[in-house]
Amino acid sequence: MLPRSRTTALALAVVLAGLGAPALADGSPTGPTGPTGRAGRVDPGLPVHAGVDGPHSSDGVRGRVAPRAAAYDDEPTTRVVLEQRRIAPGVRFSSWSETDARGPVRSHLLAVDLDESSLRLDYAAPTKVAATDDVMSLARARQAIAAVNGDFFDIGRTGAPLGVGRSVTRGLFNARASGWNAAFYLTRKGRPQVGEVTLRGAIKERPQASVTNFNSHFVAPGGIGVYTQRWGTSPGYAVTQGQEKNVRMVEVRGGKVVSNRARLRPGAKIRGLVLVGRGEGARQLRKLRTGSATVNWWLAGRPSMVVTGSKALIDEGVVQVVDDAEMHPRTAVGIDRDTNEVLLLVVDGRSSTSRGQTLVELARTMVELGADEALNLDGGGSSTMVARESGSLQVQNSPSDGALRQVANGLVVTQR
Repeated sequence: MLPRSRTTALALAVVLAGLGAPALADGSPTGPTGPTGRAGRVDPGLPVHAGVDGPHSSDGVRGRVAPRAAAYDDEPTTRVVLEQRRIAPGVRFSSWSETDARGPVRSHLLAVDLDESSLRLDYAAPTKVAATDDVMSLARARQAIAAVNGDFFDIGRTGAPLGVGRSVTRGLFNARASGWNAAFYLTRKGRPQVGEVTLRGAIKERPQASVTNFNSHFVAPGGIGVYTQRWGTSPGYAVTQGQEKNVRMVEVRGGKVVSNRARLRPGAKIRGLVLVGRGEGARQLRKLRTGSATVNWWLAGRPSMVVTGSKALIDEGVVQVVDDAEMHPRTAVGIDRDTNEVLLLVVDGRSSTSRGQTLVELARTMVELGADEALNLDGGGSSTMVARESGSLQVQNSPSDGALRQVANGLVVTQR
């Protein structure tokens, strides 16, 4: 019997015509300003190489440039089913290979039916924000039945994710007020969405102070970052982009200021809160000499689960990206409103058996699969899918590093 989901319809056909070409959104999308610490960039941690639609992967590797679009739009695409099976009630896995004028591509899909009450979709991360682990370990720790990698991260430095991360069961891990807030999230009632999720924060005693980051890989210029025990040990000058002057570190325990200094103290145990300010943020923190310090933070809209990525691929069925140049391994998450399914897609790349996809191709694939909204997650060597097979978790794709990469977080599917 055929599954009701149209997400598997693509894999059921052995030979299909090429993908259509949905219209691009009007205007010229702009990618995020990125964190490398280089001149002209704002945040540290973003891969050095990023195009108009943002970075392709945390590793910053340049991908193979695809032939011009006309070279493949007129060429028929052949697709061959490699595998399809049910992982659990409400979760189906499909894998297929396709070849066009640009070369071969292998793709892997998890379709998660949110109408199945036994399933939960959640954010998974190491115990500490400034740490990494592989997707298999993250999935096992949560006793998941399937998982993919999540957000881009500050690779080779703090290891922390670039944006916002919140778990249904474990609460808020990290967040920022602006700059990297395109997210896949669940509302308070559990409805999936793709959109902006931002940090809100305040220090009651200093209402002019701007709380811009929470357990973040950097503190925005002029802003204040809040760090908790979940971050790890107290941060150093990596989070101020190497800035050592006009910065300030305040320690708060039990709602009281216990220290206020003009230099950071990296590597110390966090016993309450550590506040790190830059520029105007440092000037505001300097006034917290004694007495109480009431610090609050929350996410706008109060979502129950959040993972961020570089850019929305699709909004209301319309492709939002224009980058049809570089081919890379890819990971994406989408929402099919007709079936109430979340679609987790991993595309292999950087190999002779799979060239990867451009962002435009990835968006078109998600449209073909039925997604009405979709978000681009970390790609390159980070792209990983694991799922239960023969009673245990197995890697379902071919990670381009040849082994599982240590990543900042992932999206997991669990059974209640």
